[in-house]
Amino acid sequence: MHTSAASWLRHRLGRAVFLAYVLALFLPGPGLWLRGPHPLSPIHLTLNVPPFLLSLVLFSAGLQVPVRAPGPLLRRPKALLAGLVLHLAIPLTVVPLVAFLLRRTPDTDGGSGLLTAMILIVAMPVAAGATVWTDKGDADQPTMVGLVLASTLLSPLTTPFVLRTLAPLLSGGYAHTLAVTGRLIQGGFGLTSVVLPCSAGLLGALALPARWLSRLQQAVAPPAMTGSLLLTYVNASGALGSALARPRPALLVAAPAVAALVCLLSFSLGRTAARVLRLEAGAASSLTLACGMNNSSASAVLITTSLPDKPHLLLPVLAYGLLQKTAANRVVTRGRRDSAPAARP
Repeated sequence: MHTSAASWLRHRLGRAVFLAYVLALFLPGPGLWLRGPHPLSPIHLTLNVPPFLLSLVLFSAGLQVPVRAPGPLLRRPKALLAGLVLHLAIPLTVVPLVAFLLRRTPDTDGGSGLLTAMILIVAMPVAAGATVWTDKGDADQPTMVGLVLASTLLSPLTTPFVLRTLAPLLSGGYAHTLAVTGRLIQGGFGLTSVVLPCSAGLLGALALPARWLSRLQQAVAPPAMTGSLLLTYVNASGALGSALARPRPALLVAAPAVAALVCLLSFSLGRTAARVLRLEAGAASSLTLACGMNNSSASAVLITTSLPDKPHLLLPVLAYGLLQKTAANRVVTRGRRDSAPAARP
C-alpha cells in the first residue's frame, strides 16, 4: 500500500507542485496560518510546522541516498575536496558581484533584500535531492553522496561563517537581520532541522539491512512527499500572499532575474572548475550539480522562522528552487551526451 501511494504521488509530483503554487496564490490563508507557532497545550510545547516538515523531508531524502560504496570516493577524493572548497568560495565570489550589479539599480537599499535571500540560499548545504539527479544521469554517485554528507555536517559552522562574511554588503537593517539568522543557526536550527534529520536518514541507509531499509523507505516516502508538497504550499503562501497583499511589480521581476543570475553563475563556476581539474565526466557532473544545488527548502524555512515579517524574501528563494532543478536537468542531459562517445567501443 505504501509503495503504491508513493508511486502514485511520485508520478504526479510535478502537477501537485503546480497545484500547491495555485492554491498559495488564490488561497494563501491556511498556509499563512501554518507558518506561525502552534502551542500544544496538554504537553506545554510549541509546534513550528515548517521546521517539522523540513526535518521529515530531509530524513526521507537521507534514507534515499545510496551510501554503500565509499571506496571509490576515498581512493579519488579530488572532486569531493574541490566541491567543499567551492561550496565556500562560490558564495564569497558570486554574491559580491551581484551586490555590485544591484548597486546600479534605483533600489534605495541597493537590493539588500534580494541579496539577503540569495545569501541564505548559497550558504545552505548541498541539497540531498541532488542525488536524485545523479541517478538520472551518468554522474558519480559516491562523490555526490560525499558532498551532501560533508556539506550537511559542516553547515552549522560554514553557514554562519558565510553569513558573517557577507553581511557587510547589506544595508537598511538587513545586516542585523542576517546576524540574527546566523545566531539562530548556531543556536540549534541548523542542527535540529537540517543536520540531525538528514544524518539520521543517511545513517539508516548505511546501517540498516536491505530489507529493513526498503520497508522504512516505503513507510516514510508517502508522508515525506506529502510534507514536501505542504511545505511548498506554506512557503509559497508566504511569498505569494505577501505579493497579493502588497503588490511590488519591480520585486516580481527582480526576484527571478537575480535568482537566475546566481543560479547560472554557481553552475557555471562548478562546470569551469571541473574542466580545470580535468575530472572525468561523472565526477564533473556531480561537482557541477553540487555547486548549483543548495537546500532551498532549508533557506525558505529559515526565512519563515527567523524573518516572519519579511515574507517577500521567499520570492527569490522559490524562484531559485525552480531554476536549479531546470539547470540540473540540463547538466544531466549534457552529461549523458558527453559520456555517450566514451561508452561506444
